[in-house]
Formats: sequence, C-alpha cells, structure tokens
Amino acid sequence: MLANDLPALVHLLEALGRDLLRWRATGATGGHWEATQFKAEGDMRAHRILVEALAAAWPGVPVVSEEDETFTEARPGRYWLVDPIDGTASWAGGFPGFVTQAALIVADAPVLAAIVAPALGFTYTAALGEGAWLNGAPLAVAPRGRSLRLIDNYPDPRGVAAAAMTGLGCTGYVECGSLSLKMCRVIDGAAELFIKDVTVKDWDMAAPALVVAEAGGCFLRLNGTPWRFAGAMAKAGGIVAAADATLARRAVAWHAAGALP
Repeated sequence: MLANDLPALVHLLEALGRDLLRWRATGATGGHWEATQFKAEGDMRAHRILVEALAAAWPGVPVVSEEDETFTEARPGRYWLVDPIDGTASWAGGFPGFVTQAALIVADAPVLAAIVAPALGFTYTAALGEGAWLNGAPLAVAPRGRSLRLIDNYPDPRGVAAAAMTGLGCTGYVECGSLSLKMCRVIDGAAELFIKDVTVKDWDMAAPALVVAEAGGCFLRLNGTPWRFAGAMAKAGGIVAAADATLARRAVAWHAAGALP
C-alpha cells in the first residue's frame, strides 16, 4: 500500500517545517524578488535538506525540486516532485500561509503526497486510491450547502478573484498565501472555491492535486481540461480547485464566457 510510505514522508517534511519556523524566528529570511516570485536564502537551504532526506529514505528515486536549476524536461518514470517552500513571501513576511511539500510522481501522475503547513499545524496527506488525511484523520469534502467562499492570496479579492466574487455569487472571502495551501483549504472546509488565471508550475500543483482528488474535490485547468504532470513544468492559463465538480465546471464556464471586466 502506498500509504505505508506516508509516515516517513511526513516525518521528514514536519522536521523541515520546524526548521523553517526556527530560521524565521532568528531572522534568516533574506532574499529578493524575481518578477512576482520572492526568492529567499531559505529556499535553497530547504531544498538541500529535503533532497538529501528523500534520497536517504528512498534510495534510487530521483528528486526534482523547484530550486533545481539542472532540471530538463526529460522526466523520469518515477520521481519525487517537491517545493521546499511554497508561499515563500508569506514565510519571510511572518505570515502563516506557507508549506513544504512533496509528491511521488509515477507515469505522469501523483500517487503519494504530503503537505506540511508548520505555522498552522496542518499536515495534509494522500495516497492514490487510498484516501486523503488531515493530521492523520480521514479528509473528505463536506456537502457544500449554500456557502460559496472564495480563497485567494490578498487581503481583499483582486483580478479574477474580485470578478468571481460577483460573477459567481460568492458569499465570503478567505485570505491565504501558498497556492498549495489554498487548494487544501478548499477541501478542509475553510473555503469552497479557488480560481487563478496565472501561469503555475507542476511542483506547486502535484501534492495538492492528489489531496483534492482523494478527498472528493475537483481540480482542473481553467480551460476545463485535466492537469497532466508532463511536458513543461510551467503551464499557462490558470487553474480552478473546487469542493465539487459541478462548481468547478461552473467556474470554468463563467471564465470561458468572458465574464472578466
């Protein structure tokens, strides 16, 4: 069973999460902006720790990381895809919305995943065909009812999120930093919808995509097609994660109709 590997994966990610909190507490958060991405010295430190820990625990399984500048588009058949810090700006800025995460990819799809949000005390895990868990307890999307809370990474909704608040009749808004964490919060009941119309990358999506799927949610590209973990890491066009497939398709149709101002 794939889930048998989760305790070891969770152990090393939670250890890295404690490191991230300790580094932040001591002020080791220096870095610089590259376009819309904040790159911190901690990203590379976390990368080295995570790559070494995975290689030691699973010898012979390659590790592809956001911080690996040697990566080419020729992917192994089985490998770890990791983001040492997703939500680096939140981490450096003293906010709780950041994670460290890893997913095992086999035949272009995630089969095992763990996401640790150390400042929040949340650990999300999933194994293909076996389920999803939050802090070890089974995780499944609850019936949505009348609520339609949108989640995004600003104090107030902007861009496509602001348009969706009105266009999709959202009843509330939740602020959160990391892309991965926003997808997980759609599943754990904090929100019901996440929509983003920017280029995102496979290492952001791999772990939360499996959590969403195994918990009964829906994750799609904003053009309505499934996400494939193949080809270029960066994929344009945006994403939608929703508490159910009906809501995801509704968001896709709304966006396709040109509802943006």
